[in-house]
Amino acid sequence: MEALQAMGEELVGLGKESLAKIDLPEKLREAIRDAQRFKMEARRRQLQYVGRLMRDVDPAPIRAALDEIKGLSATAIARQHALERLRTRLMEDEATLTDIARDFPGADFQQLRQLRRNALKEQAQGKPPRAYRELFRVLRALQEDPHDPDDAGTADE
Repeated sequence: MEALQAMGEELVGLGKESLAKIDLPEKLREAIRDAQRFKMEARRRQLQYVGRLMRDVDPAPIRAALDEIKGLSATAIARQHALERLRTRLMEDEATLTDIARDFPGADFQQLRQLRRNALKEQAQGKPPRAYRELFRVLRALQEDPHDPDDAGTADE
């Protein structure tokens, strides 16, 4: 029961977008939304209620979704490493853009080239890797929705 209570607290701590990604019964979803609004004693009682509702739900898919959101699952880690390798290849050879064009048709190649140039310049000058990190964020946005070119543009905001 305590593990379910703790899982309920994790759910309450999630943002709206992350919570929407998890398949939950509507009654439990409403209780979580209420707990997010409450303060102090009301929140504590609502968390107990969420824990009680969690007893009627199969916790395995919820745990898997929470792990995925937190980046703990093996698939999330593998995706992260693949993106890091892609970024490294792009930094070493601009020809990698052809692979990116094939895999992500909505990519903004001018932005990727500019970020690559800036990252190389930062490395040469020993500056903090802002463009290098931004390049990763843009690639991650492309991977999350490869057909939405607007999504890659929001990653740099």
